[in-house]
Amino acid sequence: MKDNNQKKGESNYTPVGPEWAYHLFYVVSLLPFRLLYFLSDVLAFLIYHIVRYRRKVVRSNLTTSFPEKDKKEIKSIEKRFYRWLCDYFVEAIKLLTINEDELNRRFTITNSNEIEDCFEHGQNVAAILGHYCNWEWLSCVGKDLPANRKVGLVYHPLRSDAFDELFKRIRSHEANGEPVKKKDILRLLITYKQNGIMNIFGYISDQVPQWRNIHLWLPFLNHDTPVFTGGEKIMRKMNNAVYYAELTRPRRGYYSLTYRLITKDPKSLPEFEITRRFFKMLEETIRREPAYYLWTHNRWKRTHEEFNRRFEIVNEKVVPKKEEDE
Repeated sequence: MKDNNQKKGESNYTPVGPEWAYHLFYVVSLLPFRLLYFLSDVLAFLIYHIVRYRRKVVRSNLTTSFPEKDKKEIKSIEKRFYRWLCDYFVEAIKLLTINEDELNRRFTITNSNEIEDCFEHGQNVAAILGHYCNWEWLSCVGKDLPANRKVGLVYHPLRSDAFDELFKRIRSHEANGEPVKKKDILRLLITYKQNGIMNIFGYISDQVPQWRNIHLWLPFLNHDTPVFTGGEKIMRKMNNAVYYAELTRPRRGYYSLTYRLITKDPKSLPEFEITRRFFKMLEETIRREPAYYLWTHNRWKRTHEEFNRRFEIVNEKVVPKKEEDE
């Protein structure tokens, strides 16, 4: 949580847990961008040509998502994706030590005034985003808002304690947001509302849900796709103004954020309509420049056919069919 008396550029995260990753990457983050991108290029060559990290998954995802593209186009996107993936990592690390002037130069927000207008009218904001461009930089949205506004990113803890600790600190830089676990976000939002604290929190909403959390399937990138709906339920409960946080990358090392309104009256929309609109917007963004999406995740490993065979919905809960275990 931000401390308004804290100096610019200071970390507001208390060091706990595994330290080796933080100390190592803190030193790396001190390098200028030109050297970080040199490291990124070397890493991209290694993981694409030598390690071949998840090449089959990436190729399958691209091929099935864009059946209209020929092999040459798919391979071009694939190579650019791996270069961007390594850029994502060094850019995220750079947030540990980036100064305010450089952050403002490299990360611009076109319409923060719309978010502040919601606050002025007494409405808190939810921003929905996907794994597109460098989503870690989206935790910096507070840089254009008054200091008394709370900003943050809802996250799911990583399996590695060391890297979970590292990314919590990246997201806790003074200009960044407050990282909040999914299981804690509703309680925090209710507390903020009771105390009149205006806030905007980001929800990364394109992960692969567990079977028990699948309540909706959508057409997304030429796939029948299971999607999370828990974020929408919270937005409805809190009566948030809901925006899609659209990131673009004009050139290497530079990002621009535009808030695209989904609704200011979430309760007026049919159930799941917020989620439907978000995925339609996200797909439009991806199709304009597909190399910046996270293709290494096997997000279509759960099929609708298997779901129908193994599960049923009883009293709005997903449960295994009696003849099969989950």
